Amino acid sequence: MECSNPLGFESRVVGDAQREGQPTRVVSGSRKFAKDAKDIWEAVTNTERLDRWFGAVTGDLKLGGRYQLKGNAGGEITRCEPLRIFEATWEFGENLSWLTVRLEPDGDGTRVALEHAMTKDEASEKHWEKYGPGATGVGWDLGFLGLGLYVEDETFDRKEAEAWATTESGKEFI
Repeated sequence: MECSNPLGFESRVVGDAQREGQPTRVVSGSRKFAKDAKDIWEAVTNTERLDRWFGAVTGDLKLGGRYQLKGNAGGEITRCEPLRIFEATWEFGENLSWLTVRLEPDGDGTRVALEHAMTKDEASEKHWEKYGPGATGVGWDLGFLGLGLYVEDETFDRKEAEAWATTESGKEFI
């Protein structure tokens, strides 16, 4: 299923795939940002900058390192090619899934493509039944929104955005 998105996505797809011979559910999206790959890479891999638009992340953000997103998932960095791609496990509760973020130069900016895949096992299927595509997607939608607001104006503060999310208009949007 593909749909348009008011968050600036060029594409957003929910579908099925395979990973190491196992069936997976995948949510992917891409968006072009009006910044060069170096700036975007720093925004998505530097803990201080991540905290401004995404959330507080601790750990060792390098190949083989482990990270923890405060109050959310943690995991291991399994691939890291600066300015190009990183992959990580996304471990939340009993669920293990995989995250891939690719950066591609695109004219005067950078296209960011994100893919989040989760196995179709009993635990993840219960999670999917409860949340649907939100099981791997809604947070990423808001992440793309936060990244866009942050790279357009580095004074952006996610805490203000989080406060807005609790208002009636914020709840309706989400």
